Amino acid sequence: MEKSAFQIERAAYQPKLPKALQGAVKVKEGEPTQSVDNRDEIKELFPNTYGMPIVEFEPSDVANNKKMNVGVILSGGQAPGGHNVITGLFDQIKKLNPENRLFGFILGPSGLVNHQYIELTAEVIDNYRNTGGFDMIGSGRTKLEETEQFEKGLEIIRELDIKAIVIIGGDDSNTNACVLAEYYAAKNYGVQVIGCPKTIDGDLKNEQIETSFGFDTACKTYAELIGNIERDCNSARKYWHFIKVMGRSASHIALECALQVQPNVCLISEEVEAKDMTLNQIVDQLCEAIAYRAAQGKNFGTVIVPEGLIEFIPAIGRLIQELNDLLAAHGADYKDLDKEEQRTYILTHLSKENAATFETLPDGVARQLSLDRDPHGNVQVSLIETEKLLSDMCDSRLGEWKRQGKYSGSFAAQHHFFGYEGRCAAPSNFDADYCYALGTSAAQLIANGKTGYMAIVKNTTAPAEEWIAGGVPITMMMNMERRNGVMKPVIRKALVELDGKPFKAFAAVRDQWAKDTCYIYPGPIQYWGPTTVCDQPTKTLALEQGK
Repeated sequence: MEKSAFQIERAAYQPKLPKALQGAVKVKEGEPTQSVDNRDEIKELFPNTYGMPIVEFEPSDVANNKKMNVGVILSGGQAPGGHNVITGLFDQIKKLNPENRLFGFILGPSGLVNHQYIELTAEVIDNYRNTGGFDMIGSGRTKLEETEQFEKGLEIIRELDIKAIVIIGGDDSNTNACVLAEYYAAKNYGVQVIGCPKTIDGDLKNEQIETSFGFDTACKTYAELIGNIERDCNSARKYWHFIKVMGRSASHIALECALQVQPNVCLISEEVEAKDMTLNQIVDQLCEAIAYRAAQGKNFGTVIVPEGLIEFIPAIGRLIQELNDLLAAHGADYKDLDKEEQRTYILTHLSKENAATFETLPDGVARQLSLDRDPHGNVQVSLIETEKLLSDMCDSRLGEWKRQGKYSGSFAAQHHFFGYEGRCAAPSNFDADYCYALGTSAAQLIANGKTGYMAIVKNTTAPAEEWIAGGVPITMMMNMERRNGVMKPVIRKALVELDGKPFKAFAAVRDQWAKDTCYIYPGPIQYWGPTTVCDQPTKTLALEQGK
């Protein structure tokens, strides 16, 4: 495998570990835990893995030479740092006992079910240290939910003498990890299951999980690109740039990027929902900023749009919820109809209020809302070109204002969607260190007999040596939610908190950003140099922890 000079130098980077993980460890257990909601239902569904304590690792004088083979799965969308979770896991199990072996299941959970795997030896691992992507073993979106899958997986687990499975994924993948852990515990199979918190969207976090891995790198990658656009915008001075960024279920990426680059406007889906805003009100808000700047001779600007905005507009959110249930129940009746018949079918089966909302939507958006769902039964909002929808509506509204003499500027738009650009970037120093510590923690959770836990690392705005490593029971983060028309146990997603410090810091200055040109140009991620440049966490983490 030919490598760039950057890859060669980057491979030599040795991730920093918390002091507690640098040698032998012992476990400090906290109090029993409860789920965040629906406690009776969650406890009934997970009797063998509910109520376990949060654990924290501390240095120990006694070495643990545990003999254990481990399987690892990458699940869901890519996130920078996944390879470092695996390398941290590999290094730690070899440190515990050189005879320990690590097996990677190919292309996600389906690799476990279909018995597709490779042994991850030092020769393989060393090619992927500190690299982005999930190409070491690939990823997939197969959901582990059925008894048949669990039993099929057990066959290869037994054949390879695997003691534990580590599932590296987001909220749904870790929910599946919890279900698998419960099944194997209930059957007394002696197979442990550990999760690791991954998602660039940043919505897998809570009191115990300060941030999901990949968020830091992805936001810094997007911020570099947005900063470049801002500089171009401020140079040409003739375009409004509408920039959509990833984040279907929450606006953490949009908010973090705004804090890093200071655009003229950044929409926050959670605020739109809280204020019960309509699509027209959002457009009016944008047009007011555009018109104000035009009056100052500034016919240019930047707007950051979160990917999931359309779902958070309350009227459209209610429509989507009913559509999801309708298509989950009657998808077979619907899918063979032609385009016009599908529209008629939907309008006749929706409630009066939601049918009225559906009729007011532009044809392209209405059509997209009624198409196929993602694997979780949700509308595929990333395919809706929200950035173009907003700019088109702004263009129309500004035209009306011009005819009324309320606006005299010019308006031309450019559109961008940053998604895949950030998912496989080379991990920042923060993510490289954080992920390596997560992998090391996962190995120690296994060595200490834990199952149904997620590896965690806390105190992450301090130097890495001062980070606190341990594990949290996955059941602690769960509640019941409707998926595909059925109530299921899932990990609760973390939304942007409107009374949280990051949003308040943004809200305090956004009016100035809208009027003035306050752009910041972060530049590319730096891997070598002063810690003030290379090892900084996200603005979100720093604000949340008062740094």
